[in-house]
Order: sequence, then C-alpha cells, then structure tokens
Amino acid sequence: MAAHVSINLWSTANVVSLRNGQHPWRLPSYSHCKTSRMNRHICLHVLPRVPIPLSTTQGNEFLCLNRSQPMVISCEEECDVSNRIDTLKENARRAMMTASNPMMTMKLVDIIQRLGLGYNFEEEIKTLLEHHVDGQPDDDLYVTALRFRILRHNNLHPNPDIFQPFIDANGKFGESLVGDTEGLLSLYEASYLGANGEDVLSNAKEFASTHLRKSVYGLTQTLREKILQSFELPRHMRMARLEARRYIEEYGNDSDHNPVILELAKLEYNQVQSLHQMELAEIRTWWRHMDLASKLTFARDRPIECFLWTVGLLPEPKYSTIRIELAKTISILLVIDDIFDTYGSYDDLIQFTKAIQRWDLEAMEQLPEYMKICYMALYNTTNEICFVIQKNHGLSVLPYLRKTWIDTIQAMMVEAEWVRRGHTPNLKDYIENGITTAGTYMALVHLFFLIGEGVTEENTRYLIHSYPRFFSDAGKILRLWDDLGTSKEEQERGDISSSIQLLMRENNITNEKDGRKQIMQLIQTSWKQLNEALVEPNMFPLSIIKVALNMSRASQVVYQHDDDDEDTYFSSVDDHATSLFFTPIDLLSCTLELIV
Repeated sequence: MAAHVSINLWSTANVVSLRNGQHPWRLPSYSHCKTSRMNRHICLHVLPRVPIPLSTTQGNEFLCLNRSQPMVISCEEECDVSNRIDTLKENARRAMMTASNPMMTMKLVDIIQRLGLGYNFEEEIKTLLEHHVDGQPDDDLYVTALRFRILRHNNLHPNPDIFQPFIDANGKFGESLVGDTEGLLSLYEASYLGANGEDVLSNAKEFASTHLRKSVYGLTQTLREKILQSFELPRHMRMARLEARRYIEEYGNDSDHNPVILELAKLEYNQVQSLHQMELAEIRTWWRHMDLASKLTFARDRPIECFLWTVGLLPEPKYSTIRIELAKTISILLVIDDIFDTYGSYDDLIQFTKAIQRWDLEAMEQLPEYMKICYMALYNTTNEICFVIQKNHGLSVLPYLRKTWIDTIQAMMVEAEWVRRGHTPNLKDYIENGITTAGTYMALVHLFFLIGEGVTEENTRYLIHSYPRFFSDAGKILRLWDDLGTSKEEQERGDISSSIQLLMRENNITNEKDGRKQIMQLIQTSWKQLNEALVEPNMFPLSIIKVALNMSRASQVVYQHDDDDEDTYFSSVDDHATSLFFTPIDLLSCTLELIV
C-alpha cells in the first residue's frame, strides 16, 4: 500500500519526539516555552519556499516564521512520516551491513556521513570500519586513500605507510599515477588529515594538487566541479550541516545514487531544520527577556549568528539543549567584546575586570549602569548553565566556568592595555592572547561539561590549571581566520594590529597578499597539530575533540568570504543561516511508498 504525503513542512510535534522520544538523550520539558501555543500561532513547521530576507548583522533580524499560509498536517500524516523514516533507516542499515567489498563499505560510509546521517548509524559504522584498520594493502590509489581518510576521520588509526606501494625508488609518488584523476582527488582529500611528522601526506598533497591543477580543465564537468570544490574547501574542513545541504543535491544528481539513502537524507535534513527553528525560538525568547539589545544599543544583536556557530560546533540533533545554552554564552561574549572594543572607558574596563575576578553580586555595585546589566546577564546565565550541568551530569562546575570567563576578560584587558599604551605586541603574544579573547577556551570548557562524556578527575584537575593543546590549536585557527575576515574593519576602528600586519612587520613583507598567504600557511600548520588529537592518546574524550575540529571548520566558513558569488561555501553568514534554518530541501521528488 502506498502512502503519498506532501511533506515539505514539519510540525513541532515531530521535533519534540525527535528530541525526547525516539532517542535516548534526556532533555528538559518545553512546557515553559508554551509549545502548544507555538504549534498554533508561531507555525514553526511552515517553511516558505523562497529565502526569507534575513540579516544577522542588524538588530531586528529574527524571522517571522509564519509568513506563508499555514498548511495543516494531520496526526495520521505525521505518523506516516515517522514510520517512513524508521523504515528508511532499517533499509539503509541493511545496505551498510551487506556491503560486499571494502571499497563499497568505505564509499557507503562516506556517503552516509556526508549526507549528515552518520549519527543514526554510529555503532554500525564503528563495527564496519574496525574490520578494515589492519586490512591488506590495495593497489588501487582511490581505494587506499579513501580508506585512510574514512578511518582517520572516525578516530581509527591507519598508518600512512599504506601509501608506500605508490612511492617509487626515489621516495616520490610514481608518475604512473598521474592519469588516475579519481585516485589523485582521493589522495588530495586524504592528505588533509595528516599530522605533524607525516611527511608522506605532505608529499601526497603537493603531488596530487600539482597534477590535478594541470588536468582539471580538460576533464568532464562533473569531475572538474568535484576537484574545484576540493581546492576551495577540502572535505575534512567542511562544516557538517552545510556539507549535508550541498551534498544532498550532488548525490541526487548521481545516476548511481541509492534512493533509500537519498530520501532518508532529505527527510532527516528537514526534520533537523525544524528542530533548529524551535531552538532559535527559545534563544530569541531568552534574548528578548535579557533585553540587552535595547539597553546596550552599541552592542551586537546577533542571536542567529551565535546560533549558527553552535550548529557548526554541534551538528547532531541530540545536542539540542547544549546548542541553546552555548548560544547564550556566545551572545553575551559578543556584548562584552563590544564593551571592550568600542564603548567602555579604560577605567571602567579595569573595574569590570575586577568585578569578574570577584564573581559576586556585590562586586558589580561600583560599575556603571551599562556594565551592571552585562555583568548580571553573565553571572545569571553562567549559574543557570551550572545548574543544567549539575542536574544532567551531577557535576559541580562553577569554578571551571568562572575561570574561563575570568581568563577571557583578563585577555581582553590585555588588549585594552596595548591600545592605551600604543604597544604593538609580537605575533606570538598576539596569537596566544587572541585565542583567549576569541572565546575559544570559554566555549570548549562549557561544552566539555555540558556534553558530560569522559569527565574524569584527571582531566578536570588539568582544566583548572591549563587547557589542552588541541583547544589552543582550534583557537589559533579561529583567531587567524577571524583576522583574515575582519582585519580591515578592525584597522579602521583603531584596534591593535592583527596577525596579518604583525607577521608582515616581523618578516619585512610589504605586500598584504603575501602576508595573507603566510597566515594561511600558519592555519595549515595548526590543522596538522589539531589532527594529532585524532592520532595520539588523549585524556579528553573524542566528543570534545570533535567539537574542537568543528570549531575550526566553522571559523573558516564564517570568516572566509570571497567576492565570487558562485562560491559553494563562502557565502555570507546571512546566506548560510537562511539556507540552514529557513529553506527546506524540496521533497516533491520523494514518494512515500513503503518498502517491503
């Protein structure tokens, strides 16, 4: 029996079941947000077919979600959708477990993860890949490189020596590989998961890049586009939800696509998008309640941009509550950053820093009114997050969260002191301090405890005194991308020199384009260091390592803007937000026929 349902809309009922019913994570009730009222009046499940005008850089940017006429979906239809997703998952799981050879296995895992479906099949993927860690060498470059990339991406530890069969007597990749374009592209993608000291992967990147660039414009359009997309942004550096959005379209155009997996990807994408709309509604309610935007008119009013960051760091649906809490902290961080950069007097900044160090309500009595408002927002929000962590994980974490905020504010004060004295720091000092002012440690420490996995006496004791290196590596990438994306505006505002100007000064570089190229090289080096967290033993759990990797991916997407309107990834933040949160995947091609 065929069930044909028009599904380009999702009701909040399905979203709540996604959060609280069908998966084992524990989340608080949404009763305080008046969910039933949202169902009837906000119409979160109604998604317009055209992009909605949106600006994350202006105050009144939150979308009116009910601009189109509501289309009611019956409970029966909702059940059909839910049942359909379950059926598709079982069929996809069956396809994974019956893959006939290593190449099919790796390709299928790659497809599922790029489509944003990996979280549904974590155990199956782990079981499949563990059988291939110590597999026999393959004489096919495409298969070998794909295997290496997939295994390392999933925190398994393939040895780079698997590429030795492709290296000649001179220690270089053989010229016989030049004609294998698919293999070269696979090798190029794999090379971006290399860590420090893995010279074979550095050589692989140079070799593959050189020969792909020579041949790219003589290839078919499909293959040429794949190569140019990889040059633009390698897969290892792509933000998960943006990649899922883009790859759903690409995969649908592949004549060999699996219709079951494609349909599942579309349905899941729209369902998660509706979940994000609910999260945004809650964040906006909190933001309006805080009333910081109207009381502190100089401050940035960008809850959607803050939420975009959280989706970059935590793409899986199970982290819904954590995304909301993190968006709150990022929103407050932006306000504090604006106080230090554009509004606060030097004396006021000193008093604010001292008040943060004391961390009690009496400390704010000596502050000017605008700082009292911000101080109270930070104090209350942090304590509320501590309560959430205590309730969910039984952890008392106020000393750790307080320390990260104190470190962040003190680093901002260092920059204020540099500006006041007219001091130009060296590049090393600037980056070390800038990692902290960017909110790196604040965000990652909050997320470590909010996720609550792998928290031990050893790693918590470490956090009270220092931060792990992979935090710093991710923060360095964030800091440098921030400078590449905002350097001109900050210079016009009179801020201290960015990393670009400091590097040019220390290396006698006169051309800013050359300076930017060297900053890009520093970013590549930091990626190699960050990749070591996927290779070496670590006292911190994989969950927070993945977040650090995702922070680096999100920073590149947010801050790298090209002038070419056809760029796949480097659109404006507004375009990314509209695409991810307010423009659904077209489901008209999906007919809901039950698979027997």
